Amino acid sequence: MSLINNLHNLSRKIDQLSPNEGLALLSDLFFGKIVFSTSLGQEDQVITHLIASNKLPIQIFSLDTGRLFPDTLDLLDITENHYSIKIKVYYPERESVEKLVHEMGINGFYNSVENRKSCCYVRKVEPLKRALQNNSVWITGLRAEQSPNRSGMQKIEWDEANQIIKYNPILDWTFDKMIAYIKENKIPYNPLHEKGFVSIGCAPCTRAIQPGEDVRAGRWWWEESKKECGLHAK
Repeated sequence: MSLINNLHNLSRKIDQLSPNEGLALLSDLFFGKIVFSTSLGQEDQVITHLIASNKLPIQIFSLDTGRLFPDTLDLLDITENHYSIKIKVYYPERESVEKLVHEMGINGFYNSVENRKSCCYVRKVEPLKRALQNNSVWITGLRAEQSPNRSGMQKIEWDEANQIIKYNPILDWTFDKMIAYIKENKIPYNPLHEKGFVSIGCAPCTRAIQPGEDVRAGRWWWEESKKECGLHAK
Protein backbone atom coordinates (compact mmCIF):
# COMPACT_ATOMS: atom_id res chain seq x y z
CA MET A 1 0.00 0.00 0.00
CA SER A 2 1.35 3.46 -0.88
CA LEU A 3 2.35 6.06 1.68
CA ILE A 4 -0.57 8.27 0.57
CA ASN A 5 -3.10 5.47 1.16
CA ASN A 6 -1.54 4.62 4.50
CA LEU A 7 -1.70 8.24 5.61
CA HIS A 8 -5.27 8.57 4.38
CA ASN A 9 -6.36 5.52 6.40
CA LEU A 10 -4.43 6.67 9.45
CA SER A 11 -5.90 10.17 9.15
CA ARG A 12 -9.47 8.83 9.10
CA LYS A 13 -8.77 6.84 12.25
CA ILE A 14 -6.95 9.65 14.06
CA ASP A 15 -9.76 12.13 13.34
CA GLN A 16 -12.07 9.98 15.48
CA LEU A 17 -9.67 9.90 18.43
CA SER A 18 -8.92 12.31 21.25
CA PRO A 19 -5.36 13.71 21.50
CA ASN A 20 -4.69 11.20 24.29
CA GLU A 21 -5.88 8.30 22.15
CA GLY A 22 -4.09 9.53 19.04
CA LEU A 23 -0.77 9.87 20.87
CA ALA A 24 -1.17 6.40 22.38
CA LEU A 25 -2.00 4.84 19.02
CA LEU A 26 0.98 6.40 17.24
CA SER A 27 3.37 5.56 20.06
CA ASP A 28 2.34 1.92 19.61
CA LEU A 29 2.51 1.94 15.81
CA PHE A 30 5.85 3.76 15.69
CA PHE A 31 7.47 2.68 18.95
CA GLY A 32 10.89 4.24 19.37
CA LYS A 33 10.45 6.37 16.25
CA ILE A 34 8.14 9.11 17.51
CA VAL A 35 9.23 12.50 18.88
CA PHE A 36 7.62 15.69 20.12
CA SER A 37 9.17 19.13 19.61
CA THR A 38 8.32 21.66 22.31
CA SER A 39 8.98 25.38 22.21
CA LEU A 40 7.48 25.52 25.72
CA GLY A 41 4.53 27.60 24.57
CA GLN A 42 1.07 26.94 25.99
CA GLU A 43 0.10 24.51 23.22
CA ASP A 44 3.28 22.52 23.69
CA GLN A 45 2.87 22.46 27.46
CA VAL A 46 -0.53 20.82 26.95
CA ILE A 47 1.04 18.07 24.83
CA THR A 48 3.93 17.61 27.25
CA HIS A 49 1.30 17.10 29.96
CA LEU A 50 -0.51 14.49 27.85
CA ILE A 51 2.69 12.58 27.12
CA ALA A 52 4.14 12.75 30.63
CA SER A 53 0.96 12.10 32.60
CA ASN A 54 0.23 9.02 30.48
CA LYS A 55 3.88 7.89 30.50
CA LEU A 56 3.89 7.51 26.72
CA PRO A 57 7.16 6.34 25.11
CA ILE A 58 7.63 9.56 23.15
CA GLN A 59 10.91 11.49 23.20
CA ILE A 60 10.40 15.19 23.99
CA PHE A 61 12.95 17.65 22.65
CA SER A 62 13.39 21.40 22.43
CA LEU A 63 15.52 23.79 20.37
CA ASP A 64 17.64 26.31 22.26
CA THR A 65 18.44 28.95 19.65
CA GLY A 66 20.80 30.87 21.89
CA ARG A 67 18.42 33.87 21.87
CA LEU A 68 15.53 32.61 24.03
CA PHE A 69 13.94 34.53 26.89
CA PRO A 70 15.30 33.57 30.35
CA ASP A 71 11.65 32.84 31.28
CA THR A 72 11.52 30.16 28.58
CA LEU A 73 14.68 28.46 29.80
CA ASP A 74 13.40 28.61 33.39
CA LEU A 75 10.16 26.96 32.24
CA LEU A 76 12.13 24.11 30.67
CA ASP A 77 13.68 23.37 34.08
CA ILE A 78 10.34 23.78 35.87
CA THR A 79 8.62 21.42 33.40
CA GLU A 80 11.26 18.71 33.77
CA ASN A 81 10.93 18.84 37.56
CA HIS A 82 7.13 19.07 37.53
CA TYR A 83 6.72 15.93 35.40
CA SER A 84 9.93 14.11 36.41
CA ILE A 85 11.03 13.92 32.77
CA LYS A 86 14.04 14.86 30.67
CA ILE A 87 13.64 17.11 27.65
CA LYS A 88 16.46 16.68 25.14
CA VAL A 89 17.85 20.04 24.03
CA TYR A 90 19.35 20.67 20.59
CA TYR A 91 21.58 23.64 19.84
CA PRO A 92 22.63 25.29 16.57
CA GLU A 93 26.02 24.36 15.15
CA ARG A 94 28.72 26.68 16.57
CA GLU A 95 30.46 27.29 13.26
CA SER A 96 27.19 28.12 11.50
CA VAL A 97 26.23 30.68 14.16
CA GLU A 98 29.66 32.29 14.08
CA LYS A 99 29.53 32.56 10.28
CA LEU A 100 26.00 33.99 10.38
CA VAL A 101 26.89 36.67 12.93
CA HIS A 102 30.13 37.52 11.14
CA GLU A 103 28.32 38.05 7.84
CA MET A 104 25.22 39.96 8.95
CA GLY A 105 25.93 41.16 12.50
CA ILE A 106 24.50 40.07 15.83
CA ASN A 107 21.07 41.60 15.04
CA GLY A 108 21.25 41.53 11.25
CA PHE A 109 17.93 39.68 11.05
CA TYR A 110 16.18 43.06 11.45
CA ASN A 111 17.54 44.24 8.10
CA SER A 112 15.60 41.96 5.72
CA VAL A 113 13.26 38.99 5.58
CA GLU A 114 16.03 37.06 3.85
CA ASN A 115 18.43 37.73 6.74
CA ARG A 116 15.78 36.77 9.29
CA LYS A 117 15.04 33.52 7.53
CA SER A 118 18.77 32.75 7.37
CA CYS A 119 18.97 33.23 11.13
CA CYS A 120 15.91 31.01 11.67
CA TYR A 121 17.46 28.34 9.47
CA VAL A 122 20.75 28.25 11.38
CA ARG A 123 19.22 28.49 14.85
CA LYS A 124 16.05 26.43 14.37
CA VAL A 125 15.56 24.60 11.07
CA GLU A 126 18.93 22.83 10.90
CA PRO A 127 18.83 21.68 14.57
CA LEU A 128 15.26 20.45 13.98
CA LYS A 129 16.41 18.33 11.05
CA ARG A 130 19.00 16.68 13.30
CA ALA A 131 16.39 16.07 15.99
CA LEU A 132 13.97 14.45 13.53
CA GLN A 133 16.58 12.29 11.83
CA ASN A 134 15.87 8.53 11.96
CA ASN A 135 12.35 9.09 13.32
CA SER A 136 8.99 8.34 11.69
CA VAL A 137 6.54 10.67 13.45
CA TRP A 138 6.92 14.30 14.52
CA ILE A 139 4.34 15.62 17.00
CA THR A 140 3.67 19.36 17.14
CA GLY A 141 1.48 21.74 19.12
CA LEU A 142 0.14 23.59 16.08
CA ARG A 143 -3.40 24.96 16.20
CA ALA A 144 -5.39 25.98 13.11
CA GLU A 145 -6.40 29.27 14.75
CA GLN A 146 -2.79 30.47 14.96
CA SER A 147 -2.31 31.62 11.37
CA PRO A 148 -3.74 31.34 7.84
CA ASN A 149 -0.88 29.00 6.94
CA ARG A 150 -1.88 26.61 9.72
CA SER A 151 -5.62 26.73 9.10
CA GLY A 152 -5.23 24.44 6.09
CA MET A 153 -3.22 21.77 7.88
CA GLN A 154 -4.48 18.30 8.76
CA LYS A 155 -4.05 16.41 12.02
CA ILE A 156 -1.96 13.84 10.17
CA GLU A 157 0.08 14.91 7.17
CA TRP A 158 3.30 14.22 5.34
CA ASP A 159 6.07 16.76 5.94
CA GLU A 160 7.96 16.72 2.67
CA ALA A 161 10.80 18.97 3.85
CA ASN A 162 11.69 16.63 6.69
CA GLN A 163 10.45 13.37 5.14
CA ILE A 164 8.38 12.51 8.19
CA ILE A 165 4.76 12.05 9.29
CA LYS A 166 3.56 15.07 11.24
CA TYR A 167 0.83 14.76 13.87
CA ASN A 168 -0.91 17.87 15.20
CA PRO A 169 -3.11 16.48 18.02
CA ILE A 170 -4.68 19.77 19.18
CA LEU A 171 -4.99 21.33 15.72
CA ASP A 172 -8.74 21.91 16.16
CA TRP A 173 -8.56 23.26 19.72
CA THR A 174 -9.61 26.86 20.29
CA PHE A 175 -7.52 29.22 22.40
CA ASP A 176 -10.18 29.20 25.12
CA LYS A 177 -10.27 25.40 25.23
CA MET A 178 -6.50 25.29 25.60
CA ILE A 179 -6.44 27.83 28.43
CA ALA A 180 -9.23 26.00 30.27
CA TYR A 181 -7.29 22.73 29.98
CA ILE A 182 -4.12 24.36 31.33
CA LYS A 183 -5.98 25.78 34.33
CA GLU A 184 -7.89 22.58 35.03
CA ASN A 185 -4.72 20.46 35.01
CA LYS A 186 -2.47 23.05 36.67
CA ILE A 187 0.03 22.87 33.81
CA PRO A 188 3.07 25.15 34.25
CA TYR A 189 3.36 27.88 31.61
CA ASN A 190 5.54 30.83 30.68
CA PRO A 191 4.78 33.93 32.82
CA LEU A 192 5.29 36.06 29.70
CA HIS A 193 1.85 34.87 28.56
CA GLU A 194 0.38 37.00 31.37
CA LYS A 195 2.15 40.06 29.92
CA GLY A 196 0.62 39.94 26.46
CA PHE A 197 3.04 37.52 24.83
CA VAL A 198 0.88 34.95 23.03
CA SER A 199 3.34 33.35 20.61
CA ILE A 200 6.83 33.29 22.17
CA GLY A 201 9.99 32.72 20.18
CA CYS A 202 13.45 34.29 20.39
CA ALA A 203 13.65 37.38 22.61
CA PRO A 204 14.78 39.85 19.90
CA CYS A 205 12.00 38.67 17.58
CA THR A 206 9.03 38.59 19.97
CA ARG A 207 6.95 41.34 21.53
CA ALA A 208 3.68 41.49 23.43
CA ILE A 209 0.57 42.09 21.32
CA GLN A 210 -2.10 44.71 21.81
CA PRO A 211 -5.81 43.94 22.28
CA GLY A 212 -7.34 43.08 18.91
CA GLU A 213 -4.03 42.24 17.21
CA ASP A 214 -3.51 38.92 15.46
CA VAL A 215 -1.95 36.27 17.69
CA ARG A 216 1.15 36.15 15.45
CA ALA A 217 1.54 39.95 15.33
CA GLY A 218 4.19 39.82 18.05
CA ARG A 219 6.49 37.60 15.99
CA TRP A 220 8.90 39.45 13.63
CA TRP A 221 6.68 42.51 14.05
CA TRP A 222 8.96 44.72 11.93
CA GLU A 223 8.28 42.83 8.70
CA GLU A 224 5.39 41.91 6.43
CA SER A 225 5.53 38.14 5.95
CA LYS A 226 3.64 34.94 6.69
CA LYS A 227 5.07 35.03 10.24
CA GLU A 228 6.70 31.62 9.94
CA CYS A 229 10.30 30.60 10.64
CA GLY A 230 10.47 27.66 8.26
CA LEU A 231 9.78 24.84 10.71
CA HIS A 232 6.19 24.44 9.53
CA ALA A 233 6.27 25.96 6.05
CA LYS A 234 3.85 24.46 3.54
